[in-house]
Amino acid sequence: VQLQASGGGLVQAGDSLTLSCEVSGGTFNNYAVGWFRQAPGKEREFVAAISRSNRVGSSSYYADSVKGRSTITRDNAKATAFLQMNSLKPEDTAVYYCAADRNIMTILNQGQINYWGQGTKVTVSS
Repeated sequence: VQLQASGGGLVQAGDSLTLSCEVSGGTFNNYAVGWFRQAPGKEREFVAAISRSNRVGSSSYYADSVKGRSTITRDNAKATAFLQMNSLKPEDTAVYYCAADRNIMTILNQGQINYWGQGTKVTVSS
């Protein structure tokens, strides 16, 4: 399974940005997908995650730091997960990584996540 993250860039505070994570080499809906970020000099931290889809849809989870201004979604037909971030702040500046695992709890607990994508850099200027 390979993950390709994209969508990062340089934006101004208050702007919006949507990151994409395209998954290949496996059945997309077998995997929960999460986003993590790592700012310079800081530990990697959880941002958001979305469960596999079932008959009623998917469940989403957010870190307090982005809750209310971020939305994680998935398009199973496109094998892609998205992270829309609004009202961006300078403290959102980081390299963002997407990750996939069959078990959503592994992502939420930041356990031994099976698959990682390369990072995409987000820089928010004040």
